[in-house]
Amino acid sequence: MTTLEILQRANDVLIGNYARQPVVMQRGQGAELWDTDGHKYLDLFAGFGGAILGHCHPDLIRAATEQMHKLWHVGNTWHTEPQIEFAERLNRTAFAGQAFFCHSGLEANEAACKLARLRGQTFTPGRWKIISLNKSFHGRSLAMISATGNPAVKQGFGPNVPGFVQVEPGNIEALAAAIDDETAGVLMEPIQGEGGVNIYPAGYAAAVRKLCDEKQLTLIFDEVWTGGGRTSKWFGYQHFKDADGNRVEPDIITLGKAIGGGLPVGAMLAKKEIAKLMVPGRHGCTLGGNPTCMAVARTIFDVIERDKLLEHAHKLGDRAKVRLIEDTKLKERVVDVRGEGLMLGIELKQPPEKLVERGLANGVIINLTASKVIRLAPPLTISPEQWERGLDAVAKTIAE
Repeated sequence: MTTLEILQRANDVLIGNYARQPVVMQRGQGAELWDTDGHKYLDLFAGFGGAILGHCHPDLIRAATEQMHKLWHVGNTWHTEPQIEFAERLNRTAFAGQAFFCHSGLEANEAACKLARLRGQTFTPGRWKIISLNKSFHGRSLAMISATGNPAVKQGFGPNVPGFVQVEPGNIEALAAAIDDETAGVLMEPIQGEGGVNIYPAGYAAAVRKLCDEKQLTLIFDEVWTGGGRTSKWFGYQHFKDADGNRVEPDIITLGKAIGGGLPVGAMLAKKEIAKLMVPGRHGCTLGGNPTCMAVARTIFDVIERDKLLEHAHKLGDRAKVRLIEDTKLKERVVDVRGEGLMLGIELKQPPEKLVERGLANGVIINLTASKVIRLAPPLTISPEQWERGLDAVAKTIAE
């Protein structure tokens, strides 16, 4: 069957809510993909960051296959070892806490906001409002588009779910002014992904933590993009330090994308004194934490540690920032190159036309967000040679 015939079938049966390219991907290996016409692409976006170890990683295939031969699904009225083992892994790489598992980052953010409200109801008067940031993105449920600081995401779905307020990122005075007697928590991404790979001013995260402590608010870090090694640390918040050099730690982190390696895995990890409020009947997820997904998630962390992929991501990310900033052919087109590890944003002076299509023509898969920011988020397993080749193609695409 030809690509055109497959596309015609797709148009008949799939809702058009995605701006899909007229390309049918057929197979993948590592950081490379092939379409049904035989074209090969270097994947520098890894399925919106989800394919953190690339395509068809042998360790993940082995983990999934072995678990499938043992147990698929029993529901969360029973314990299973893969779920416990992955929760223990999160405790070792993040902080001491208790985990809830679901299918996506969106669901993890919903769970976190519900938990922050449960904590808020232990105060008198009860607290229920969540403050988030402009240019943020937290998912597409009715509640999470209300939490998201992008008016375009909300358009057509009003009225907003009450209880969500946005303030300017990086402005601690604006955050302090938005807090009232009904404020329960603060929700923020360590690096804003959809908003343009935006980095906060030095000391901002520590100031937010201090303010939350003073006001007894729950601090939630949305690590859906930044968790699982993407930024060269296990979690994005681990880049934050206070004035004394101590790590800034949240009360809750939410995870998705990378922790499933392409499978639908979401997670919320909360400090134990807060997590205990989510008693039976308060929240749930029928298929969340199923044994196969948990076996794969645990293995992803094992591979990242074994193969020293955090250090690898740090080296490749630093190399890319220097190279792209110093490229004389790009100086008239590029405003900034920012990010951490292999989560990078290249801000252009002007919004480009058909950038993704031109990238495909040059053999690379890239993404455009915030109208003029190119996002690069390749698999952590990409080789230095592939990365250099990919940067060549990105530079060519920008310069054209």
